[in-house]
Amino acid sequence: MTQNINRTRRSLLAGGTMAALAAATGAAHAKEGAPAFDKIYDVIVVGSGFAGLAAALQARLKGAEVLLIEKMPVFGGNSAINGGAFAVAGSPLQEKEGIKDSPERMLQDMIRSGRGLSHVDLLKMIVEGTRPAFDFTLEHGVQYKPFVQHFGGHSVPRIMQTVESTGGGITRPLADSCRKHGVDMHLNAKMESFIRDADGRVIGLKVRERYQFPKEDSGVLQTYGTRKGVIMATGGFSRNLWFRMQQDPSLDDRLDSTNHLGATGEGMLEMFAIGGAPVQVDQIQLGPWSSPDEKGFGLVSQFNTIAGFPMGIMVDVRTGKRFCNELADRKARTDAILGLMENGKPVYPVCFTDSKGVAKAQTLRNGLKYKVIWQFDTVEALADHFKIPAAELKAQVARWNEMVAAGNDKEFGRALQLAIQLDKPPFYACRVWPKVHYCMGGVGIDHQARVLTVHGKPIEGLYAAGEVTGGAHGASRLGGCAIADGLVFGRIAADTAVAAKPAAL
Repeated sequence: MTQNINRTRRSLLAGGTMAALAAATGAAHAKEGAPAFDKIYDVIVVGSGFAGLAAALQARLKGAEVLLIEKMPVFGGNSAINGGAFAVAGSPLQEKEGIKDSPERMLQDMIRSGRGLSHVDLLKMIVEGTRPAFDFTLEHGVQYKPFVQHFGGHSVPRIMQTVESTGGGITRPLADSCRKHGVDMHLNAKMESFIRDADGRVIGLKVRERYQFPKEDSGVLQTYGTRKGVIMATGGFSRNLWFRMQQDPSLDDRLDSTNHLGATGEGMLEMFAIGGAPVQVDQIQLGPWSSPDEKGFGLVSQFNTIAGFPMGIMVDVRTGKRFCNELADRKARTDAILGLMENGKPVYPVCFTDSKGVAKAQTLRNGLKYKVIWQFDTVEALADHFKIPAAELKAQVARWNEMVAAGNDKEFGRALQLAIQLDKPPFYACRVWPKVHYCMGGVGIDHQARVLTVHGKPIEGLYAAGEVTGGAHGASRLGGCAIADGLVFGRIAADTAVAAKPAAL
């Protein structure tokens, strides 16, 4: 990874500016003549998460010859280990349960979460595409739970979650459908660099086949040509410690990441190196539902999103009192949790609910087994375990129960559609601390998923979708909107690429 980063830094410095480097690259290929490709495809997709699989499948269904490459040894990327929660505006279950929702309402929720930094034109594409993308997943075998969930920052329940409670419930069926329809799919195949023609159009890739992550010099180099273009769906960079600290020095090695080890951002850096515009790269989101008692995404994240936050409360262990709206957007909750630092050290808050609240928490059993979630017969026992003032905690629970009965959270204005009174022991609790989760920033794209230069012009033959792109979500992405973004813009990128005038190879 370090070699790759250094190579990218040297390439940026050598060109003087991104635009100059792009021109130099095109000139070099003009002198060398047309490259000899090992194989030529209509469309090449890099990355196999939500965006990549949706793009590859959509392009193939439209008749394109498609290559999909994935640098890791399994398909799915970071998407496969996310929570499988998909924000859909106007889903069939919302209609069945009488939940009033619309793309415009979801758009306003996302704009609020983005703190004024969202590129609203891109957001509109996402929210208007959620229902068609949802139907697309159903057509290819994805199964969802038979109820709608309410995630933080959303004004109404609109989350559809896979029956597995993981993104693998989407990536596996889409990967199977890609194979069924004839997409050429390569694992352990790492993109090295773009190949461009004399005019700067992307016409192919250098790819390291049989690559063994993280051995940068492993494998065998191959060159693949593309008649229509390359779709970059390589995800975020939260595991690239050096690069994320360049954007925010506070996101150092003291903060874990929910992402898989391959989320290192080389594809994004390669797009920057040929002139792709960096957009809001410093906007990096922390997941507020994680636990300091386990590595990565873990078991507590799913427990908190489906049980702890919507069905329970979170308290400061020093006071026994709530300190934020448990269903606020991710940035608001993260900022509140990080505000509990004392003498430079974290004070881990505790989130808990009762036996009613955990009815749908699939990770509860393993959370108890691995001692990252705890069970207590009384509030007093819970307080004693976490060293919380018992009288204050009991008073907080009593206030909460009164507010739920009245339908009004007087303390923090939380939406109470799914809230319950905490009065049915046993109680289930976990410690909470944020982890680096999602990169809102990335390369700039337009509404057709074309990658834009620093001058706002499309780079011919280059498209991008999903977390590798920047701007749509602004300062903070709402939960459930990563799947929406990836699926919607993956399909848009495929449509645009397939319709493009073919390159002369």
